[in-house]
Amino acid sequence: MEEESSSQSTDRIKLNVGGKLFETTLSTIRTGGPDSLLFALSNRNSNDPNPVFIDRDPEIFSVLLSLLRTNHLPSTSLRFSKQELADEALYYGVDSHLRSATAPPPFSGIDASIVGSIRPASEGLPSAFTAADNGSVWIAHGGQVSSYDWNFLHTGTFRTHLDDIDSICRVWPEIAAVGSLSDAGLHFYDFSGSRHVGSVQWNDPTDPRIFKARVNAITASDSSVFASFDCLHRENCILQVDKTKIQVVSQLGRQSGNQAKNIVPGKLTFVPATGILVGSAVTGGAFGYSGYIRLWDPRSGEVVWETSEPGAGRSSRFGDSFAAIDVDVEGLALFKLCSKSGDLAMADMRSLRDDPWIYLKEKNPSLVMNGEEGSSMVVSCYKGQVFVGRGGGLEVWSRVQEEATNVERGSEGDGLFRRNFVDKREDSERGAIRKIEGGGDRLFVSREDVEGIEVWESSHSAGAISVL
Repeated sequence: MEEESSSQSTDRIKLNVGGKLFETTLSTIRTGGPDSLLFALSNRNSNDPNPVFIDRDPEIFSVLLSLLRTNHLPSTSLRFSKQELADEALYYGVDSHLRSATAPPPFSGIDASIVGSIRPASEGLPSAFTAADNGSVWIAHGGQVSSYDWNFLHTGTFRTHLDDIDSICRVWPEIAAVGSLSDAGLHFYDFSGSRHVGSVQWNDPTDPRIFKARVNAITASDSSVFASFDCLHRENCILQVDKTKIQVVSQLGRQSGNQAKNIVPGKLTFVPATGILVGSAVTGGAFGYSGYIRLWDPRSGEVVWETSEPGAGRSSRFGDSFAAIDVDVEGLALFKLCSKSGDLAMADMRSLRDDPWIYLKEKNPSLVMNGEEGSSMVVSCYKGQVFVGRGGGLEVWSRVQEEATNVERGSEGDGLFRRNFVDKREDSERGAIRKIEGGGDRLFVSREDVEGIEVWESSHSAGAISVL
């Protein structure tokens, strides 16, 4: 019996946290991982009868101990703020467990709802933002950039030398590339040191029109940053910049923007699977919308496919030009929103032809919506779903896998996708949607003249069947 008692005692550890005694097993506190403080404490001399003293909050420790035992947060965690829990979890080295326990479920657009809003403390109207794979987000507001982690906690703000930031891209975990329509150049800032680390300008000594070129759009690959520049004389191009050296590598798509088919790209997307850069431009006026979609191979600098609407556009619906486009980088597809009909169309990037568009049909006639030309329209692809903003309304188109293979190219898209309305009436009345972007298992939405960024997540009870 004495040997059994001795064995049990060596499997347990006593901790005195802030004056409160805890007793648990070694296996429980070692669950925190070899780099955690608790794992290190578990290796102390077992012959020492005194409990380990930790000068921290015992009530929060109780929550974290329960987390290590069950992989879930107990109801008592609601008494503490996210910041308090995050700080203590970081101290003990179990922040990854807290992140896993508080992470939203896999993102499903048809079951998404607003869970909160992130509002910068000063100049709260966001001018641009970018989300990361872990669900964190960087928000540009005025000439500042604020960072919020996976738990929506503010981790830092730095002020740039720009008055306004109109485009932002995360090029390294702590490095942001930013551009402005009112100031020249592409600029790189380091969050960790709140400092400016470099700039790139578009220069051409042989052409005096290339002067104070502004950045309109930014995207990045593993090794490069791509930014579209234009000048007051409407000359424009895309510069490929080495991410490590912050130096121009090449110039793509030099053109004069006197016509709609030659204006500066307002949106850039790099497709890792193919190494292709997709650029698009849309302009609207008294005579409707016009613009182009163009695909470049950065390795050769050549255009591999392009279309423009109206005019030389490859579309069977002449006069119904697109008002917005986006790229599904995982599904290798282009999506466009038609300005007059409001229809959503897709094209397979693996076989782009003269008229590659498949128009997705709404089966329920009462739900068919016109484009309402002149209203705000936005399209964004994320995790195999297509999110569409029409004015203040948000909808999601989800692929129907079992029927998708039966649709032939060039036919109407019956059964290819199904549409669901995501928002409630009060959501759609907040203001016109300006931008939609996914990150982790979240969707981030900004609206015209509305402070902050909306955060959308799926419910833990996701899986209900939607009714059209």
